[in-house]
Amino acid sequence: MPLDNIFGIAGSALNAQTTRMNATASNLANAGSVSSSTDTAFRGKRVVFKTIMEAQMGAQKADNKGGVRIESLVDDPAPVARMSDPGNPAADKDGYVYLSNVNEMTEMVEMMAAARSYQNNVEVINTARQLMMRTLDIIKA
Repeated sequence: MPLDNIFGIAGSALNAQTTRMNATASNLANAGSVSSSTDTAFRGKRVVFKTIMEAQMGAQKADNKGGVRIESLVDDPAPVARMSDPGNPAADKDGYVYLSNVNEMTEMVEMMAAARSYQNNVEVINTARQLMMRTLDIIKA
């Protein structure tokens, strides 16, 4: 694998983990939201990744083949909770509000995993850069 492919692969992973982190932050920001129906209740978002294979690249330049791309952003299928709160302006005719399906603990685990993956890919880039610099130093000597 050429050394420049490493930067493309790690760069695609950095982009993917940034998107994952943004989705998690959005989920945490909306965790306490309530709605008047299950259809309009906030549902947590999940990022779906897909690997980039050489066959998918076709005639395009394949700097990041073997990397990852964002396939889609999907709603978490977990059910939303219903809570009785007749005084809430968002309550339905029966006095219920519907909470988001976001679990704060799950989101914190997601955030930590995304941050660690991001950090690992930064280390890959730094190591590749150091190896390139050492190779240049050897050639100069």
